[in-house]
Amino acid sequence: MWLLIAFIAVPLIEIALFIQVGGFIGLWPTLLIVLLTAVAGTYLVKSQGRLALSQVQDSFSKVSDPTEPLVHGAMILFSGALLLTPGFFTDAVGFSLLVPGVRSAAYRAIRARVKVNSFAAGQTGPRPHPHHGGTQGDVIDGEFTELPDDDEPRGGSGWTKH
Repeated sequence: MWLLIAFIAVPLIEIALFIQVGGFIGLWPTLLIVLLTAVAGTYLVKSQGRLALSQVQDSFSKVSDPTEPLVHGAMILFSGALLLTPGFFTDAVGFSLLVPGVRSAAYRAIRARVKVNSFAAGQTGPRPHPHHGGTQGDVIDGEFTELPDDDEPRGGSGWTKH
């Protein structure tokens, strides 16, 4: 539902801002601003993306949780898409996502709403066979023979014939 509202609201906000800004400064300066924000945004996304990629690589080399650097990288990628989309509202949101403090606050807000059950940095113990159920409930294949019911007591535990 929220996605539908966003797909309706964002273009309406952009159209209203284009009308307001274009009426205030004119058509050509408005188009120039849209073009310049796309170029500047591309440069900033490229430099911030390199930094985020190096942080992800560092977390892998230190065998630590890469979640935060990966989320920062995803937000930088999303900000690049917003900056390449023509409009003032999307540019404002895109530029704000390039600020590390804003990304950290967004990460904390997302993390508070998402429950992660477990995270394992390395493989310990035997690896499950790829064609079996793993930890979801192993299936044990075997054969059995049904024994006739007779009332004669057998020696031992009753599981074997003597």
